[in-house]
Amino acid sequence: MSRSVLSVAIAVVFLMGFVVYAQTKSAPVVSTFKDIRAGKTYKTVKVGGKTWMAENLNFAAEGSKCYENNAGNCEKYGRLYNWATALKACPAGFHLPTDDEWTALEDAVGGATAGTKLKSTAGWNEDGNGTNDFGFSALPGGSGNSDGSFSTAGNSGYWWSATERHSGDSWIRGMKYGDNYVSRMYDDRTNLASVRCVKD
Repeated sequence: MSRSVLSVAIAVVFLMGFVVYAQTKSAPVVSTFKDIRAGKTYKTVKVGGKTWMAENLNFAAEGSKCYENNAGNCEKYGRLYNWATALKACPAGFHLPTDDEWTALEDAVGGATAGTKLKSTAGWNEDGNGTNDFGFSALPGGSGNSDGSFSTAGNSGYWWSATERHSGDSWIRGMKYGDNYVSRMYDDRTNLASVRCVKD
């Protein structure tokens, strides 16, 4: 085979590979769902065979607060919930994801780099934004403590799971501005974190 023919063959193979890559990187399909309790419409996205809300829950329920008690933060980040409230806060047809469902989500989007792929492309401090490859649009809503204090909005986001760890705490997921991964940790159930709902 001549060098010119070989060069053309290599170029064709490269182009075909690029086309396949581009097809697999197509934009996520974002749908909407209306929560009839308050008339709010949420974006949803399908990831790993599950339909997830593509934004944090913002349903005013007893046991929930806006970050720093500022209504503008609820509009930006959604509300923060204690665990008992989070368990029953999702609208009909949706539920608070289990620890296993969170793990399946992380595995579906790349495991060790799940944080980067799930984080929104804007809103994180220190240029810690993600690529939002799957339309999940995770935002750094921070957290609240049972003593009434709040912390880390802009730097990190925390989301409850429905799974208990011990009698007083449950598993949560965390993402931070400087990390590529999603952290699995636990927190006291009286503290406040964000909620993402997943379709039944």
